Amino acid sequence: MNTSVCTLFEGHYHHGVAALVNSLHEQGYRGAIYVGYKGDLPTWSAAAAENPALAWPGGRTLAVTADLQLHFLPLTTSHHLSNHKPDFMLQLWNGPARAAEAMYYFDPDIVVSTPWELFEEWVAAGIAVCEDVNSPLGQFHPIRVKWRRYFGERGIALSFKEATYANSGFVGVSAQNRSFLTLWQRVQEVMAPAIGGLAKSSFMGTIPLPFAPFGKTDQDAMNATIEAWEDGNASYVGKEGMAFLPGAPLMTHALGSPKPWDREPLRLALAGQAPRPADRDYWRVANSLISTQPSGLVKQRQFAIKLAALIGRFYGRR
Repeated sequence: MNTSVCTLFEGHYHHGVAALVNSLHEQGYRGAIYVGYKGDLPTWSAAAAENPALAWPGGRTLAVTADLQLHFLPLTTSHHLSNHKPDFMLQLWNGPARAAEAMYYFDPDIVVSTPWELFEEWVAAGIAVCEDVNSPLGQFHPIRVKWRRYFGERGIALSFKEATYANSGFVGVSAQNRSFLTLWQRVQEVMAPAIGGLAKSSFMGTIPLPFAPFGKTDQDAMNATIEAWEDGNASYVGKEGMAFLPGAPLMTHALGSPKPWDREPLRLALAGQAPRPADRDYWRVANSLISTQPSGLVKQRQFAIKLAALIGRFYGRR
């Protein structure tokens, strides 16, 4: 299958981009990875060369291996990057990734931990999504009721499908289901006045009130889109899919802050916080193909995580 992967980043999240790429290669992905970014590129991408074939102003390509290409695409949008996912995916499908039969978006704090072929099977079942830690939200949960009222008053009818609430850090879409992205884009535009514009995001430090209909901005919009979309189905994997619960994870998602590259495992272990699967997986693939950290630091963190895990077996928060 001709597939494409994409992500969005700015600032220190370049460490996560490198780990994501390393993990994708480790799990068998070969092809194009499109990286939309704001600000400056990291030093590890210095070998990326201008690529007019991308038809994207300022687009550059780094050949990571003979069969894995990283395309850096500068963005001029005023949107917070968390709110730019459907727009970016549609831009790719209308431009450099026009031949893709499926497209997958990953947040740059995710590490893939299962063979890539499973992802290609997944999108044949519908829009591929993973259950969020805050799931479920039942049919008459106040947030879903507010979504139905808000969008219904603005011409978008929502119909309850199931209580599962998906995490927007990952989404897989087949070419035949591109209409989902178009609707998600529209839903976000209709949501924008309620949150003060798409430059605003839940990642900007404000804590939403309980039952705030758009406290998670793009994530709430994506889940509302699932209810409004009539052209197909969502294919949910449970919380174990992102390693939020024990099971067979497809990926590990490092929620919250600090991110794995900024966490100090031993200090946190002594404060009662054991290492997360996402921390373990980040340092496992750090520098395996793309190097962003000194090798000594990587070895130090790998050892610290093992020691912190041991401490966590005997000491932790209640």
